Amino acid sequence: MTAKIKLNAASGGGSVSLKAPSNTDQNRVISLPVTADGTVLTTTNPKAGNIIQVIQTVKTDITSTTSSTFAAISGLSVNITPSASSSTILVTVDCKIGNGGGLGAYIRLQRGNSVIYAGTGGGEPVLQQTYGGSDTGEGLYGSPFMGGTFLDSPAVDTQLTYAVYWARENSGTLYLNRTGSNSGAYVGNSASSITVMEVAG
Repeated sequence: MTAKIKLNAASGGGSVSLKAPSNTDQNRVISLPVTADGTVLTTTNPKAGNIIQVIQTVKTDITSTTSSTFAAISGLSVNITPSASSSTILVTVDCKIGNGGGLGAYIRLQRGNSVIYAGTGGGEPVLQQTYGGSDTGEGLYGSPFMGGTFLDSPAVDTQLTYAVYWARENSGTLYLNRTGSNSGAYVGNSASSITVMEVAG
């Protein structure tokens, strides 16, 4: 019984072998397409645009800040080591932030110490801002979505840390995963996350 099929290179070089497992209790079938050509995808030579790895951090507990200067949101960061410097990193930020009677709520995305995906038109570079003063329901009686998606090009193959930072304007407290007032007919807690995907270059 043949346990291996060996294909020699057309001109010189090595060969490619298809080898059956030493034992199995079921038959295994590899079906080739009839109408399309293709290239075998490997982890060491992926096709450009393929997703190589996905890493996510989810935060379900409540945390708060009264800081008017940007500080990292505790527990809302993620580490990823690209397999090649040609890879890009798709970053998705999903925050639910309530505002306890202050004015503006601000978040920004950082790769290490570098602020990324932020405006350059003057003022503090941020990813997003909302208003939650006591005269509006945004943030005070709800926990609005704050976040976005960005395709980053770090051009390295060493470990990267992506983190979400936040700050508040004027007085008041910002809350992650709950409303600013934490009151009403239904009081529920939310969840927030940061997700990174390595995209082959």
